[in-house]
Amino acid sequence: MAEAKSGSMDKIVALCKRRGFIFQSSEIYGGIGGFWDYGPLGTELKRNVKDAWWQDMVRNPPPGPDGREFQMVGLDCSIIMNPKVWEASGHVGGFSDPMVDCRACKGRFREDQLDESPCPKKPSKMAGQHGDCDLTEPREFNLMFKTFIGALEDSSNVAYLRPETAQGIFANFKNVIDSSRVKLPLGIAQIGKSFRNEINPRNFTFRSREFEQYEIEFFCHEEEAPIWYEFWRDVRHSWYTGLGLTSEKLILRNHEGAELAHYAKACADVEYDFPFGLAELEGIANRTNYDLKAHMDKSGKDLSYFDPQRGEKGERYVPYVIEPSGGVDRSVLAFITEAYTVDENRASPELMKFHPRLAPIKAAIFPLVAKDGMPDIAKPIYDEIRKHHNCQYDAKQSIGKRYARMDEAGTPVCFTIDGQTKEDGTVTVRNRDDASQERIDKSRCLQYLQDQLAAD
Repeated sequence: MAEAKSGSMDKIVALCKRRGFIFQSSEIYGGIGGFWDYGPLGTELKRNVKDAWWQDMVRNPPPGPDGREFQMVGLDCSIIMNPKVWEASGHVGGFSDPMVDCRACKGRFREDQLDESPCPKKPSKMAGQHGDCDLTEPREFNLMFKTFIGALEDSSNVAYLRPETAQGIFANFKNVIDSSRVKLPLGIAQIGKSFRNEINPRNFTFRSREFEQYEIEFFCHEEEAPIWYEFWRDVRHSWYTGLGLTSEKLILRNHEGAELAHYAKACADVEYDFPFGLAELEGIANRTNYDLKAHMDKSGKDLSYFDPQRGEKGERYVPYVIEPSGGVDRSVLAFITEAYTVDENRASPELMKFHPRLAPIKAAIFPLVAKDGMPDIAKPIYDEIRKHHNCQYDAKQSIGKRYARMDEAGTPVCFTIDGQTKEDGTVTVRNRDDASQERIDKSRCLQYLQDQLAAD
């Protein structure tokens, strides 16, 4: 049977738990809805995704349109900010979903998701679609997590866990301009946790109450905003394809006029067709200068920018913003889904074909047996490789079972030290994707691995 790329969500979730990619948070106590923990492999995978984003977007971004130069810098803003930030951004007054309660089952559902919300009493039926349901009228439910600062829990000490990372960048725009040798066009990037009190978290890690974002707020002149919007839209889509989301499941969809947010002039979504359906990984939007003006009005601070290069005497203006905003956890789930492969020709049919840059374990080193001097040859190879890449040494069980474990972890290359190694100094290199093997000199293992990583 030929290998297949499609996998049910249940099988993917099961592999994620069994191999230590993702666990239900607080599982020994029954779990908690909308919260997830990353295991040893998942932690490495997620870190690799974030590192790839930071390297490709911030430290070494692609050249701008028509060779235009631009700068990129980073921020790491606090999760809890002055609540006035969220008043200015509109989150306190307008960041809400329509919610209904069922008086019969005591369930709570989003009004716009009743068709996909199973009834707690009758899971085969959707909420509101059978005679026992008794739904209330919809009311708005604010999605921000509320907390209190200090000893007193009263209205004067209310604060919120941030529902997005963007506002920290807007609030720090003047600080970045004044403290750094930067000029527009300028991108300010951030990776960080956000929190939304979702009524109905679902689809594994896709819609959670705690999640991580990678976001860029790209500041430019209004006249240049359409060009930069197209640039970032195309760059962000190609970034996903460059890391392995190359199937027809990845879609770049432009928003129609009625779908645009009230502050946006243009927007596009990078979407992926998961087993549970087509869903957004990232949005790229021309947010105009709505956010900076909102914070100027609320704070009374001047967040305009003076550009001495525009016009005869320079020009002061409130910059437009192009925002590529992606979900780290959603991206990780897409990379897992795309990588999941079933090959019935293998002893263990499940394998994860991660792009080598994302693979949690880059290489495995196996002495064929734990004797006859093979570990003495294998250990120095392992010690050399792990100085540069995450790798694993394994001397237990049959070589077939060890290969199968690495296939499920998504490890691109395995080096096996066997009897021939003692004779001619060569080791067996086994490739994950096609299980092909070749022999190379033991001194070339690190260089071979680095060549493989560079080639992809």
